[in-house]
Amino acid sequence: MKLLVINGPNINFLGIREKEVYGKENFEYLLNLLKEKAQKEAVFINTYQSNCEGDIINRIQEAYFDGTEGIIINPGAYTHYSYAIRDALASIEVPKIEVHISNVHKREEFRHVSVTAPVCTGQIVGLGLQGYILAIDAIIKILNDKQ
Repeated sequence: MKLLVINGPNINFLGIREKEVYGKENFEYLLNLLKEKAQKEAVFINTYQSNCEGDIINRIQEAYFDGTEGIIINPGAYTHYSYAIRDALASIEVPKIEVHISNVHKREEFRHVSVTAPVCTGQIVGLGLQGYILAIDAIIKILNDKQ
């Protein structure tokens, strides 16, 4: 099973930015968490992070060709206005879970709307980095149920 975890803008600044919102663990901690989960579940997890919208779109499109079976994406602030990322996600017919570390519904009003969630299979918000683990579990279950 081949999964892709995409992180958008500023996720690479975990542990640096707004620790009261995103926690004290850094980006390397998240990558190690994903690596451990991949080993435990015997799946391949490719990770990708970019602060650039076009690069994220290119990686989503690449997933169409590289055998990716499921996508976990934290689009960061692009969640709220990137119709281009939304359209790229819509073009890939694999399970997709949108993850947000913080509870976006308890934050500024502009964060309450996701333009990307409607083209995803589901959304996990407010559970910290554990949300990524839950998203992986969900995609594994979805893919196993299809077999």
